Amino acid sequence: MYNSIPLLKKAFTGLVVGMVALMVGCSSNQSAPPSVSQNYDYVIGPGDTLDIFVWGNPELSTSVKVRPDGKITTRLVEDLEASGVSSSQLARNIEKAYAKYVKTPIVTVIVDGFTGIPQQQVRVVGEAAKPLNVPFRKHMTLLDVMIEVGGLSEFASGNSAVLVRRDSGDSQSTFDLRLNDLLKSGDISANVPLLPGDIIIIPEAWF
Repeated sequence: MYNSIPLLKKAFTGLVVGMVALMVGCSSNQSAPPSVSQNYDYVIGPGDTLDIFVWGNPELSTSVKVRPDGKITTRLVEDLEASGVSSSQLARNIEKAYAKYVKTPIVTVIVDGFTGIPQQQVRVVGEAAKPLNVPFRKHMTLLDVMIEVGGLSEFASGNSAVLVRRDSGDSQSTFDLRLNDLLKSGDISANVPLLPGDIIIIPEAWF
């Protein structure tokens, strides 16, 4: 019974990779992602930890975690929407809510512990050592993400990996990746810039 667990795990991983591969459709792969301009503003997502400071009212300052429904509860306001806005916009929203109780509140929100919304994550599926959803950071590259996921598994076909990137509307593009060259041969030319929402699919090698 216990010997079947690794087989089940591999079968599940293969199913996930297959399902994501269906998203790619029949589009032809491009050799490498183009250089991209990264005008990027982080927005808060479920799971983020927020430090809320109310100037002149330390008793109202607190640290909260954004709930799965995207809302937070502070010491004065319940069920305040936090997901999908920037920290500065959330601070302004808290100031409006607190104005009922505090004269001219000044609020600062600092994100301490990032998760992000799905559209601002880079998802790695398949034969990574630790498949993860990685919060995007400005100027993030393929190498940065592969370090986060612990590199390739022993079953990976790294040079057969692809990157799926959503274009405008419902269209998407796919790009070939050379993970073996990057991680095992140190070929830095195989490192490419990433964007929020990118999906990296790493298939299993056929032995």
